[in-house]
Amino acid sequence: MIEFILNNKHIKTEAKTGMTLVDFIRENQELKGTKIGCREGDCGACTVLVGTLHNQKVQYKSITSCISPLGNAHGKHIVTIEGINLEKKLNIVQDAMAENFATQCGFCTPGFVVSLTGYAMNSCCSETNQIDAISGNICRCTGYKSIEKAANQVVEKVGSSSISDLIKQEFIPAYFTEIPNKLAQINSKFEKIDFSKKIVASGTDLYVRYADNLSEKEVSLVANLPELKGISVENGICKIGASTTVSEMVQNAELQQIIPNLKTFLKLVSSEQIRNMGTLAGNFVNASPIGDMSIFFLALDATLHIQNVKTKKEREIPFKKFHQNYKKYDLQKEELIAAISFFVLTENTLFNFEKVSKRTHLDIASVNAACSMEIENTTILKAHFSVGGVAAIPKYLEKTSAFLIGKSISEKNIQEAEQILQSEISPIADVRGTISYKRLLARQLFFAHFVALFPQIKLEKLV
Repeated sequence: MIEFILNNKHIKTEAKTGMTLVDFIRENQELKGTKIGCREGDCGACTVLVGTLHNQKVQYKSITSCISPLGNAHGKHIVTIEGINLEKKLNIVQDAMAENFATQCGFCTPGFVVSLTGYAMNSCCSETNQIDAISGNICRCTGYKSIEKAANQVVEKVGSSSISDLIKQEFIPAYFTEIPNKLAQINSKFEKIDFSKKIVASGTDLYVRYADNLSEKEVSLVANLPELKGISVENGICKIGASTTVSEMVQNAELQQIIPNLKTFLKLVSSEQIRNMGTLAGNFVNASPIGDMSIFFLALDATLHIQNVKTKKEREIPFKKFHQNYKKYDLQKEELIAAISFFVLTENTLFNFEKVSKRTHLDIASVNAACSMEIENTTILKAHFSVGGVAAIPKYLEKTSAFLIGKSISEKNIQEAEQILQSEISPIADVRGTISYKRLLARQLFFAHFVALFPQIKLEKLV
């Protein structure tokens, strides 16, 4: 039994846990305001808000419902465009869209309105953050400037993100005050993991490829299991739960201190909606050669914590040993990734992440790369480099990293290291580029690490 609140309606359903949330909303509940565009989590027309009860308050985030399993709605508050309508008038966000002529065909508009409403409910408003909030919403008519003006108008009118204040300001309807009590009455515990079913976290990859098949099945969901959540820093080690999302990483103050440019790096990973959904372990077991978070953690020389669900025994392996071949990895029967950990970066350790894709903040990488280096004066004491899109697996550059240890930061040494890098990779031509193009990108991103991390050193020949 799946139980949740849909707008202001209490839902109890025996529908398949693997059914997509958007299909349940549109076909089962006949709420047609949530649109189906790409069915790949790409266009944002299907955006809804998901509210989770925490410390007697509900925290909301935007997601794409076309690639979200219905079972993940259990115990949550799901808000569609119909759920933010006021009686007999437009709310503040809808009014801003209308006043700025920010809609033409109107197909994408509900997604934009929901995303901006979710932004008002969560954020300290600024003229940067509100554009991030709609980073996963695509409009093919307006050219975006009118939508940006509407978003700026929303910022001007948000006085507070508290539910009671937003109701007074006419951002959301009054029923939102009742939601915490309604959610508290739902038993939001998930069933135990069942390996006889397909294991699904948030579905951001699986539902792009297999939505039709999964929608007809009961799936075993792990994204909301509390034992797979959380970020801790203890005894110089940072440990992150397998079902932690990219957004939860971005918002964690301790992680921001460990990796100062964390927000900038993770903004490259995907859109706001996907960052709110996608889990670390989901990215790892997807085993894509261009998995952003795989490349990120390879450069941190991370360790995977793998648990046998039945025996509760845990084993640890270097993350660089996890991916074995294309879409193959080191997970045994009835095992799940429980967490990933890495040593907290020292004051002398520098980290960088680079990515090239067709769309800067929303797309799958053509090539991505990351590195960490411990430096003393201009000598490299430790080095870990990784690159994606150039091999059958997310590639840890073993030989390149080893070569740089003990070397000084110089154009000669960096160029020699790049030649070793080229010997370690074996890109193939595909829709994201030719072999020569990917080799060129790997070269340029490798050089980009040094240009970004050592601006005080003249490295003109690398540019």
